Amino acid sequence: MKKVFIITGEYSGDTHAAVVARKLREASSNIIIEGVGGAQMEAEGVKLFRNHNKMGAVGISPQILIDHIKLGKQVVDYILNEFKPDLVLLVDYGGFNLKVAQFLKKKKYEGKIFYYIPPQIWASRKYRIKTVKKYVDKVLCIFPFEEDMYKEYGIDVHYCGHPLISQLPEKEERDVFFEKHGFNPEKPLVAVFPGSRKFELKYLMKLFILAAKNLKRKHPDLQVCFSMAPNLSESLYYKYYKNCEFDVIKGDNQALLSAADALILASGTVALEAALYKTPFIIAYRAPWLFYLIYLVVRCIDMVSLPNIICDKLIVPELIQPKATLNNVIFETERLLYDKKYREQQIRELENVRYKLSEKNSSSEVAMVIWNALAAKVVN
Repeated sequence: MKKVFIITGEYSGDTHAAVVARKLREASSNIIIEGVGGAQMEAEGVKLFRNHNKMGAVGISPQILIDHIKLGKQVVDYILNEFKPDLVLLVDYGGFNLKVAQFLKKKKYEGKIFYYIPPQIWASRKYRIKTVKKYVDKVLCIFPFEEDMYKEYGIDVHYCGHPLISQLPEKEERDVFFEKHGFNPEKPLVAVFPGSRKFELKYLMKLFILAAKNLKRKHPDLQVCFSMAPNLSESLYYKYYKNCEFDVIKGDNQALLSAADALILASGTVALEAALYKTPFIIAYRAPWLFYLIYLVVRCIDMVSLPNIICDKLIVPELIQPKATLNNVIFETERLLYDKKYREQQIRELENVRYKLSEKNSSSEVAMVIWNALAAKVVN
């Protein structure tokens, strides 16, 4: 019986890891999977050592650091002294997972450590690649340009394709979605995605609400809908959204992404989802100024949106920090809605994103690489 321990740190990692766990079980029943994760991993039969519900916090408060250090020690001790897995699969969440890898190797962990969705070293703090090389046995990357970067440093790497290619639901028919949620198909719909973290709501919701109100006042036929991320509680969300007249959708967010006529997005994976649906969008993002200043120091590239980075050109507008103003958000959204030539050009450019990512089934590739390693007794 082979044993695998999976470590995730937030909702998206839980989503991707759950599919990998399913694929591993489909490959063989001769496997035990435990880990740190969430409801989706648990639903796939993964026994959770700890739920990661406290790990998605953003910041550097003493309590956050204490929680992460305490959990990291518990995880390392459990892996080394009790579960003793053949392989540890780290999924995203670089700050925590790289430290776990480091401590496991230093304490002579005898299995292998694979990293799926590795830290975005190409975007910032490139020096971390030395840590990856020293403590990670194999990188399972999701962007084609990452493969060459890791190979250049002599790191064992396998390009698996991006998980969204196979996991993203089919595009929703516009008329079907509009009827389901009571929108008028004769009028354009702007969907607003203000983020999935508490601090994003704090720094973005006011801007997005004001932009929506101004757009509605200038264009009375315009319909506006706000998305609520599935990991957010309604009480937290409505703390920032109270007294607004716009519809809110929770639980049908990818259908909303695909059916809307234009999108206002916080930066993140949602931008890649929108690109794969070929829905025109803008990125607007604000964070604490200290975070932004640190980002300016450590960044390796000028762009922040994944579609722009993948295509190595500015396909969608990026309104980051000082550029994330009310007037800029309104202007760029109006261009998407009412400048036909500009709108069609962005849609054509977005088509290239899927092409560059390839059609690989990422979770199947990851499960195949892991199982081949286990079956070949690469992992002892």
